[in-house]
Amino acid sequence: MLVLIKKIPSAFIVGNSISLVLLVLVILYTRKIEASVEGLFIPPGTPPYPTAGLLTHTFEILCAISPVVCGFTFAVVRRINPHNINNFFLLGSTILTGGFFCNEIYRVHIILQYFDIPKLMTIKVYSVILFLYLLLFWKNLKATPYGIMATGFILIILAVLIDSFHSYLPVKSSLIEGIPKLLGIINLTLYFCLVCYRAIVNPLE
Repeated sequence: MLVLIKKIPSAFIVGNSISLVLLVLVILYTRKIEASVEGLFIPPGTPPYPTAGLLTHTFEILCAISPVVCGFTFAVVRRINPHNINNFFLLGSTILTGGFFCNEIYRVHIILQYFDIPKLMTIKVYSVILFLYLLLFWKNLKATPYGIMATGFILIILAVLIDSFHSYLPVKSSLIEGIPKLLGIINLTLYFCLVCYRAIVNPLE
């Protein structure tokens, strides 16, 4: 038994401990606001036909790739070369893409409206964060195929603008917003995967 316990990596203990603590806190908070605890595990609605939400779920899956790849690459490269010039850039990219992923999955910009924080204010805050990211890591970005990233961000911003001003558009269709949004995340995912691949292949830069 002791041999088995010794073979358990510390990551297992830490990961499960943090997960249990967060799970208990979420359940306690949910009970405090008198909402149904069972609602925490409500499954997504069954699509009315096979392709309903197909591209939306594809978009969400793609959103998850960049923060995972960037975070893993940061952990690996930092271990190999603590002084790698891209370490801070990889960490910043993990935070940026992770925040975007959380917003899309948990609909943060929608939930904040329950607390009287308008959607436009949230968009402005996200815009400032993006500007600070570009300003802080411009030197790192110049050494990468940043044209791919620029294309992705432009398409995402276009989708946000369409969503914000959809009432003024003559054509009412989710495709007008969805297509540039999906193409945008495809380019961003491609960009960060290429950057992380190069960082792992050349960790001693």
